[in-house]
Amino acid sequence: MKQNINPNVAGKGKSPTLRTNELSAAMEAEGKEIFRFGFGESPFPVPEEMEKALRRNAHQKSYLPVQGLPELREEVARFTGSREGLSISGDQVMIGPGSKELMFLLQLCLETEVLIPTPCWVSYVPHGVILGRSTRLINTTFEESWLLSGERLASELGGETPRLLIINYPGNPQGTTYSQKDLKALAEVARENNLIVMSDEIYGELHHDGAHQSLARYYPEGTIISSGLSKWCGAGGWRLGTFIFPKELSWLRETICSVASETYSTVSAPIQYAAISAYRGGEAIESYLSTSRRILKAVGNWATDRLNEIGLAVRRPEGAFYLFLDFSSIASSIRTRGIETSTSLCEKLLEETGVVLLSGEAFSRPQEELTARLAYVTFDGAEALTAAGDSVGDSFLRTYCPKLIEGVERLSSWVEANAI
Repeated sequence: MKQNINPNVAGKGKSPTLRTNELSAAMEAEGKEIFRFGFGESPFPVPEEMEKALRRNAHQKSYLPVQGLPELREEVARFTGSREGLSISGDQVMIGPGSKELMFLLQLCLETEVLIPTPCWVSYVPHGVILGRSTRLINTTFEESWLLSGERLASELGGETPRLLIINYPGNPQGTTYSQKDLKALAEVARENNLIVMSDEIYGELHHDGAHQSLARYYPEGTIISSGLSKWCGAGGWRLGTFIFPKELSWLRETICSVASETYSTVSAPIQYAAISAYRGGEAIESYLSTSRRILKAVGNWATDRLNEIGLAVRRPEGAFYLFLDFSSIASSIRTRGIETSTSLCEKLLEETGVVLLSGEAFSRPQEELTARLAYVTFDGAEALTAAGDSVGDSFLRTYCPKLIEGVERLSSWVEANAI
């Protein structure tokens, strides 16, 4: 039978993050010691309040509205509005089966070139490829903390201006985030050029100091806030994402809902009912978040200091649980070993140390650039949450994150051995 595959998807493999996770599991099954820094999944358990709510709502079996359960949408609006100082109604909220699906539908429904600063999350660009969209990449630098400035954005908007800009902060893969000054500068350029901005804030609640700010504070009329439960509630497998549309973009929300009604229909009813408990918050949820942030900050800072110490260029993370490593300091020596790309770098590291990193190429960086992402989540989050006191110091890390420390040390030893 002739294979009539859409050329936009022909030959495409799995998402690099999922492929890396599966490879790591297969190697461990073979008895090899692996340090899983490749897959970005929260190490922390789903909060107990949410687990109980899911059990209470297991009987919910009816189809819910395509846009999402009204009570949940109201709680998402209240939760986000109170944190950002914005007036948001439940009508502006859309619930999806993970924010990834909502992002895909956004690019599907908007026929425009898409502007994406890199390094960027692994699925933004493939979404455009699958849909046949034109994508314009802006390669940021270490000196820019791997972030897009208002000045850089303005310089990219000559000629026919794209309608959609995608930004992510705190960032995956770099862990850095925008300051108030940065956001105001981006907002000014976006407003002048009538851009729609998809602001991916899935890690917002994991800002290490609890100080996340949304671009929507400064550009409310053009910003779609994207988030969900996967990162700040350790609930990636629940597959619940959220979009908050400005009232000015109600036409776009309605269009996406229309397409959703013809594709996935609605998000699982028990999951939506249970998610209400997360967005209602309360003392237990806030304590969970506060402790998670302190642990991630301590781990991220320790790993950054150690890797900077041996000569890698690594920005200190401000949120999420990632470091973006620049191996340019040893580029000349490792190129003599045939390591010419970020992919070959990660393959060699895995082969010789058991350390799993995700190549910079996966984040739309130039193939020859020797960069990689390290996800510092290789520890028992449930145990760490229980044990964390007021101070999360070196002794805590060595007691509760030994695998992570050993993996970073193996990576460090490899770098030092190859810096000749």
